[in-house]
Amino acid sequence: MTTDDVDLDLDAGVEASTPVWAVFGDLMAGLLGAFVLILLFALASQLELATRLQDEIRQHQVEEQRRQALEQALAGPLAAGRVTLDHGRIGISGSVLFALSSADLQPEGRQLLKSLAAPLATYLKSRNEILMVSGFTDDRQMRGGSKQFADNWELSAQRALTVTRTLIEEGMPSSDVFAAAFGAQQPVAPNTNPEGRSKNRRVEMAPTSRPSRTVSSASAPHD
Repeated sequence: MTTDDVDLDLDAGVEASTPVWAVFGDLMAGLLGAFVLILLFALASQLELATRLQDEIRQHQVEEQRRQALEQALAGPLAAGRVTLDHGRIGISGSVLFALSSADLQPEGRQLLKSLAAPLATYLKSRNEILMVSGFTDDRQMRGGSKQFADNWELSAQRALTVTRTLIEEGMPSSDVFAAAFGAQQPVAPNTNPEGRSKNRRVEMAPTSRPSRTVSSASAPHD
């Protein structure tokens, strides 16, 4: 065996023993990196969860404050049982406002709307919201030889318009209220008996966010 062969054997031994520690070091570095990534992912998830929880708590607080403010604004009619308040929607029985199959406001209904106009206008102004007035009917088809309304859609629309116009007449700014019609859709009770149909003939008023509309100079009308 020559001297060169001996040197080659020694070099081979050194090279064979070195990768063990190198592999171990690489393995530990990889494990540490994976652990750091897992930790960062867990922290990010916890932060996202905490943020979401805070947002939900804040939203719940806002809704609770909104409900309390609306209850305070409508304290009198609510105490008298003339209106209902459910999840921010103010409900009025159709029989209080209108006779059956009619969109002409009854004296009792006008007095009620008169008592609601001022506190609702104040509430809307304080929160920069607008009021949606929605008309609903039961599912019975319109009948009669000289029908005033083509169908329940038209009846519910006219009733919503009547309430909207009355609120404006009683001092609510016209820019703070609008009408919507739902006909026999979205019943709150079965239409299988007189009691259920009576509950479905109703008008609801719901404060809602004011739509934001920006008019650019290019789209603005010119004189």
